[in-house]
Amino acid sequence: MITATFQEGSFSDKIALVAGGTSGIGAAIGNALSELGATVTVTGATTVEAEEAQARAGFWVERAIALDVRDPTGIASCFALLSRLDILVNCAGIIRRGEEHDPSVFEDVIDVNLNGTMRLCAQARPLLAKTRGCIVNTASVLSFFGGGLVPGYSASKGGVAQLTKSLAIAYAAEGIRVNAIAPGWIATPLTQVLQDDPARSEAIVARTPLGRWGAPDDVVGAAIFLCSPAAAFITGTILAVDGGYMAG
Repeated sequence: MITATFQEGSFSDKIALVAGGTSGIGAAIGNALSELGATVTVTGATTVEAEEAQARAGFWVERAIALDVRDPTGIASCFALLSRLDILVNCAGIIRRGEEHDPSVFEDVIDVNLNGTMRLCAQARPLLAKTRGCIVNTASVLSFFGGGLVPGYSASKGGVAQLTKSLAIAYAAEGIRVNAIAPGWIATPLTQVLQDDPARSEAIVARTPLGRWGAPDDVVGAAIFLCSPAAAFITGTILAVDGGYMAG
């Protein structure tokens, strides 16, 4: 599918790291980059996640490894595996729907989704400066409005949007572009509980002008575009991929 839009082999000289790339949107982006010729490493939160991804049919990337984005030592070890880096995609994230009003749970969500993104960006910066590479972070439509059951997730994604804009300014002199995708309601394991709730799912679809849930592959094109030379003059952008949800 992706080669119908982008030229096959167009990322053949690129090395990419996709954090949170063992499932959902991250897995779709990792596979797409690999399909287009990039050498891709994806990470999962645990060794089990990495091993299950590696064994899964349709897993095309070079390797999957375990990485806790809260662990600076583990992050340093991960980057030590890379000979160079052209693309960093930050998709690692958690949601604790209904639990995030507990300050300790709120703190955990922020630490993974926002602080983890910053840790990886900071670690990647020297490598990306050498290649004039790029970063694609994962924000959300909840970067722009609140979620009563997910204050930690919403706050973290609002933070990712502002972090993206700030790092775009800070890293520009080194030739590093920093952008973010902001997915809407995408059918992934993180949203399974909502997909399984007929009333909630119907409300989401009713507000979405394109009239359906998104799929991970619907987000891929936007991410690949932001990684590509076609986006050479784009930095600090938060690109919504939401079927028109925010326009409704």
